[in-house]
Amino acid sequence: MGIELLVNMAYVVAAVLFIFGLKMLGSPATARKGNLVSALGMFIAVIVTLLDQSIIDFKWILVGIVVGGAIGALVARRVEMTGMPEMVALFNGFGGVASLFVGWAALYDMHDAHTFVLITIVLSILIGGVTFSGSMVAWGKLSERISGKAMVFGGQRVFNILLIIAIIVSAVMFTLSTGPATSIYLYLVIGLSLLLGIMLVIPIGGADMPVVISLLNSYSGLAACAAGIAINNIILIVAGALVGASGIILTQIMCKAMNRSLSNVLFSGFSAVSASGTAAKIEGEAKAMTAEDAYYVLEAAASVVIVPGYGMAVAQAQHVVKELQELLEKNGAEVVYAIHPVAGRMPGHMNVLLAEADVSYDLLLEMDAVNPRMETFDVAIVIGANDVVNPAAREMEGSPIYGMPVINVDMARNVFVMKRSMASGFAGIDNPLFFKENTRMLFGDAKEMLGNIIKAFS
Repeated sequence: MGIELLVNMAYVVAAVLFIFGLKMLGSPATARKGNLVSALGMFIAVIVTLLDQSIIDFKWILVGIVVGGAIGALVARRVEMTGMPEMVALFNGFGGVASLFVGWAALYDMHDAHTFVLITIVLSILIGGVTFSGSMVAWGKLSERISGKAMVFGGQRVFNILLIIAIIVSAVMFTLSTGPATSIYLYLVIGLSLLLGIMLVIPIGGADMPVVISLLNSYSGLAACAAGIAINNIILIVAGALVGASGIILTQIMCKAMNRSLSNVLFSGFSAVSASGTAAKIEGEAKAMTAEDAYYVLEAAASVVIVPGYGMAVAQAQHVVKELQELLEKNGAEVVYAIHPVAGRMPGHMNVLLAEADVSYDLLLEMDAVNPRMETFDVAIVIGANDVVNPAAREMEGSPIYGMPVINVDMARNVFVMKRSMASGFAGIDNPLFFKENTRMLFGDAKEMLGNIIKAFS
């Protein structure tokens, strides 16, 4: 059996593992196993490629495994749940810059390259550069190292159009150059692609970051796919295509959950107000309550729905939430969780948090499943969520989020909102939920507040 056949068989095994792993990631119950299966597939693909091309011997492969594994384990253990979105953004960026380097390096190992190959190389460099710099900006916004607000300036769209034209011209001249590896147009493509990534992400507000992360994930896959074509590596093409396709599907799901188009997210900014009307001024008086008062209501409740948000991640309250759930269930109440697709700052953020606290996957209900029965719940507990439970999306035509599907917690018999203050959410939009007759505010740290309620049960 020839070495080429063995390599191709290993690639087929890796591709099958990618596909099965991706399928398993579709369910919270199998997501962890899916991640391991996909990682095993990539491990096989990398080892086989390095050995086949005689790039690195076993000694250096083992060194790479040890060093890379140690870095990955350290980062995974040290990152907090609030930092998970930033870590995902960094992963996307590293994937993009890796594809950029693969495409760049391919130029030094070819002679008389066909135009098609040069086009795939320039695409891997271009998409990889956009992904890297765009992901770094997303990381900065999510980690609040730079402002999460949309950054716009006069003539920004004209500047972006001119930038894209300059990239196209540079790319064409690069493919026509006689020495592509040292062509000045190659460096222009790299520099302009990095600038384009920055310009594409800075006008996007922080509330749209979950969509941006999904889109950048898709970009990283497309960059890898182009790099695979450039170096004629089948498994890289397959892996890149899977990541690119799944990323764009997830992006579309996120946009649908916000009732917005992708072009609206990318080019209008979250703060754009609908031209159909002017948002009415929200007036009213919020009614505060104590943990002891909340206990008396919860003790008599037969059904409770918990709506987690980014504030739960900040307070690291997922474990006390699980403890409260168990106390309520022992008291005879039904307890479920309502998960909005864009809750938190990355896709699936709340699912990850609750999985860490070993909350049963069967209790995590999607928005479309829980909204029709919201009126039957005695209590809805909102923990750190704001924009995803804002009834202005239904009631106020002038609101920037008007038409966005939200979890209709205001229709429950009683609503408890846990927040540190009356400040607006990440989107910067006031919430009339706080002034509803059936709403009570529990101000303070969510973990501490929930702990006080749990003590009252004891």
